[in-house]
Amino acid sequence: MAQKAIREYDAKKLLAKYFSEKGLDYPFKAVLITPDSKWKEVEKEHPWLKKEKLVVKPDQLFGKRGKHGLVLVNASLKEVKDWIKERMEKEVTIGKISDKLTHFLIEPFIPHESEYYLAITMEREGDRIYMSDEGGVEIEEIWDRVKQVSVPVLGDKKNLKKLIGKNLPKGIVEKESFVQFAINIYQFFTDYHFTYLEFNPLTIKDNMLYPLDTVARLDDTAHFECAEKWGDIEFPTPFGRKYRPEERYIQKLDAASGSSLKLTILNPHGRIWTMVAGGGASVVYTDTVSDLGFAHELGNYGEYSGNPTTDETYEYAKTILDLMTREPDKEGRPKVLIIGGGIANFTDVAKTFDGIIKALEDYADRLKAVNAKIYVRRGGPNYEKGLVRIREACERLGLPIDVYGPEAHMTRVVKLALEEKAA
Repeated sequence: MAQKAIREYDAKKLLAKYFSEKGLDYPFKAVLITPDSKWKEVEKEHPWLKKEKLVVKPDQLFGKRGKHGLVLVNASLKEVKDWIKERMEKEVTIGKISDKLTHFLIEPFIPHESEYYLAITMEREGDRIYMSDEGGVEIEEIWDRVKQVSVPVLGDKKNLKKLIGKNLPKGIVEKESFVQFAINIYQFFTDYHFTYLEFNPLTIKDNMLYPLDTVARLDDTAHFECAEKWGDIEFPTPFGRKYRPEERYIQKLDAASGSSLKLTILNPHGRIWTMVAGGGASVVYTDTVSDLGFAHELGNYGEYSGNPTTDETYEYAKTILDLMTREPDKEGRPKVLIIGGGIANFTDVAKTFDGIIKALEDYADRLKAVNAKIYVRRGGPNYEKGLVRIREACERLGLPIDVYGPEAHMTRVVKLALEEKAA
């Protein structure tokens, strides 16, 4: 599971789509303003902007906007336009991170008295619903008063209404409306494959629920199943995050391919680099490196999957090898390359390994210069042939390599690689 944050605008837009399909009411009105927005077109498409009092705030995956003076409420359209103009493409600092403001969310201002909290998270054992009658605050400060409902993976969802009602915070006045809304939101959460969804605060007015602030993350690996539901969803760059040229290159390859090619550079000076097949496997390998205490030495996170061609795999592999071999470890320790994956369903392991072998041939001298040690673990169609080829290639090139098939557990191979490195 790869969790990716989406904009508040997109989360509310998906919620409106889901509620509409289910015949439920949700008064969705919102506009996302970017540097390319044309106000005349925006006002023509959304005439309510001129008729209602408005709220505006940046929509760029960072919180505590109110504390940083980045929320304007109960404002006219002119005031909103002036406020955005003053801030558009201006750099601000949130905590220790600085970046330019480029996206602003405009919604109707909803006068209200009560504010509540509702959040849902996906966990290993199931889902968990959090509720509080004290919304609009730093939720961590009152966490001991937040009510929780656990929904096991194989649990009976028919009892959800009873579970929520039984654990409903006493301060929620509109109990029936809140319970039904929580049920609907949970169904939305599971149907659209969210991993995290938070409304802080939400309010109830005239039996209508208004999520005032929303934070949401989707399970990126469910895109193949949810493409129609999500539509042309955007996974924005986190605030303050700048893509490196190598990441943009892989993004370009990914966009032109029917397969999946992903790369995030975590530490360009890292000693541990991974080349992992499969989104789920990439999470396992990365988590294992972290669990063993080597997260600060991990150079990258990413995956290739969906049966990429030999040429695509070659381009992906050489990008990682180029990053890995730009400099030796400052303490003279060997660098580690883990070429891993689960047991493929339809990816031709031998074909993809031909691309990796070609990259290893190109970078053999540079790999020796950083004293690289290679560990391979793979299974799936033609995996035996692929493992033989990569072992023979590395022996021919004089590159140290350990090769394992599906008989070795993924996490065991990582442990072997890092224990030897640490020794």
